[in-house]
Amino acid sequence: MTTQNSGAPRATLSVTDGALMMVGVIIGIGIFKTPQIVAFNVPNDFWFIAAWVLGGVGTLIGALVYAELAAAYPSTGGEYHFLTRAYGQRVGFLFAWARTTVIQTGAIAAICFVLGDYAQQIYSLGTHGSAIYGAAGLFIFTLVNLAGTYQSKTAQNVLTVLESCALAAIALVGFMYGGGVAPAASGGDLSVGAFGLAMVLILLTYGGWNEAAYISADLKNVKRDMIRILLIGTAVVTVLYVLINLAYLNVLGLDGIRKSDAVAASVMRAAFGASGAIILSVIVICAAASTINASIFTGARLYHALGQDLALERLRIWNVEGNNPRNAIIVQSVIAFVLIVFGAMSQDGFLGMVLYTSPVFWFFILLTGLGLMVLRQTDPDRERPFRVPLYPITPILFCLMCGYLLYSSLAYAASKDANIFGWVGVGVLLLGVPLAFLVQRRRTT
Repeated sequence: MTTQNSGAPRATLSVTDGALMMVGVIIGIGIFKTPQIVAFNVPNDFWFIAAWVLGGVGTLIGALVYAELAAAYPSTGGEYHFLTRAYGQRVGFLFAWARTTVIQTGAIAAICFVLGDYAQQIYSLGTHGSAIYGAAGLFIFTLVNLAGTYQSKTAQNVLTVLESCALAAIALVGFMYGGGVAPAASGGDLSVGAFGLAMVLILLTYGGWNEAAYISADLKNVKRDMIRILLIGTAVVTVLYVLINLAYLNVLGLDGIRKSDAVAASVMRAAFGASGAIILSVIVICAAASTINASIFTGARLYHALGQDLALERLRIWNVEGNNPRNAIIVQSVIAFVLIVFGAMSQDGFLGMVLYTSPVFWFFILLTGLGLMVLRQTDPDRERPFRVPLYPITPILFCLMCGYLLYSSLAYAASKDANIFGWVGVGVLLLGVPLAFLVQRRRTT
């Protein structure tokens, strides 16, 4: 291996870079899809906004747990590194298998379909246009990431600022052009089950904050900066989400949100007429592009860490010139492309990929939360620059939240309305179990 290709990550990311990366991953398309369903499951305006605030609180709890882990165990492997330390190499490998074949690549493919769906609204490419546009977006941002860490982080900063400004603009339009709709009459008592479903959707919309763990080795001062990144990112997203939902209420009212299949489009149409739909499509494409770029950036770090542990020469190469894991980026994008092709077989490629990833994702996030408590016991002398407050209450709350989301995703996968994609994801995870034992045997012989 040449000197050029045998390097390690250079710590070049600032707090601003990290926070923008986190915000870019979180703000995807959920904010344009989930408010209608949330509105159906709450009785009045107060609980509608309260649910989004609680989503920010739940995200903050998860961020605090990850801040301790990432500051104490910085690594390009993120959760793979945490889980290996907490439970051993088999569990760590099983997570790596799941993330590379289901979680991260499936998430990238899902967002590519969203980009394609809205690009189709501007210029249709026919029946499989969404998949074609999605594959093109994947190719473009793979090239951006292959160019180097500087290029990908610069693109991310620009995209995140654009999408954040766009969301703020939609909120401003809502407040400026809203008709001052009167609060909806109470739809009855608050149902625990219905509100729970609303929170599942909201926490999915806040999802992606955990990706900050994968840039811990790239931060200039991870011990100080990780908690700042997670707190700033959580605060920015929560404020934007609450503001935009207040704007939805101002323009449409809770009953109007319930009746609208595209809430943001309804707001833009009220302000700008038919051209508002085109404006919204551009905004969503920008948001999707931001998430794709950030997900490629963070996701490839795991392949590099896995290559180091398994002595896989090609995967563990870190390109010094670009300060990035080029081979890992290529492998990840190839798998994501295969999943785009797979998802194109479904009527709704985005929903298929969400079902494919959700049960597996929440299973390992739950294990990570439990892993914090395991590591507190098994590695008590480890320097912890940040300690999660109110321990062990905070991680227990986080684990309960993850457990509920795991249950909900499995319950939906088993419902008559679901397709087979959720069980395919679980099946792919189970295929990794014998591989984990084979890898363990290889290491011990």
